[in-house]
This record gives sequence, structure tokens and C-alpha cells, in this order.
Amino acid sequence: MTARDAIVASVLAAVVSGAPSTIVASATGDDPLRATRAAGSLLVRDGDGVALVAAGAVTHAAISLGWGTALAVLLPRRHTVAAGAVAGLAIAALDLGVIGRRFPAIRSLPSAPQLADHVAFGACVGAVLSARARRRRRR
Repeated sequence: MTARDAIVASVLAAVVSGAPSTIVASATGDDPLRATRAAGSLLVRDGDGVALVAAGAVTHAAISLGWGTALAVLLPRRHTVAAGAVAGLAIAALDLGVIGRRFPAIRSLPSAPQLADHVAFGACVGAVLSARARRRRRR
């Protein structure tokens, strides 16, 4: 596993992993940027919508890079996608259940879509890492 693998996996997972909550929000008439603004509230306390969205993008990118790098180091080389999905649940427990509970905007988010985002993140990191490892073995 290389640092580049961790970065690529983190970036792709960061982009893909918001799909479950975005789809649910759009389907239910909720604001699809609500979770982004909630993440932004970790950095900006009294910002307007634009500032919160920008801060949310930065926060999400930083957290994704951190967790993606950790998963790149810790995930097993076999059953990596499944292990990543399980790791996503563990990350959700920490991100949402421990840290997020201290922030009203995060606490108010619907739980199931946020859990789905975290599982998608872990599975995506695992899938990218597996694909990159397979590609390297074929060379």
C-alpha cells in the first residue's frame, strides 16, 4: 500500500460516500446540503449558508483523508471491501455517536442516511485499495 493509494481511495470515497444521504434528502424533500452545512458547523459557528457549505467541504475533505489513510493502513488485504464497510460502521459510531453528539447540527441529522454514508465510505476505500493492489500485481 502506498501513500498515493491512500490519497486516491480517500478522495474517491469522499466524493461517493455522500450519495446515500443526498439521495434520501432529495427524495424526502429535505435539503441535500444539510449534512454539508452540519459538517461546516465544526469549523464555523455563526456563518451563513455559503460559509457553512465551504467549511463543510473543507471539513469533509480533511476527515475523509484522515479516515481513508487510517483504513489504507489498517484494512486487511483480503475481503477489503467488506472490512471497509464494517470499519465505516465503527467510524460512524465515533463520528456521529461520540463526537457529533456534541454539535447540534450533526446531532439533528437523520441517523440512517448518515450511517449509510459511512458504510459507503469504508466500502469505497476498500474497493479502491483492492483495485489498485490488483492492478499492481498484474504488472
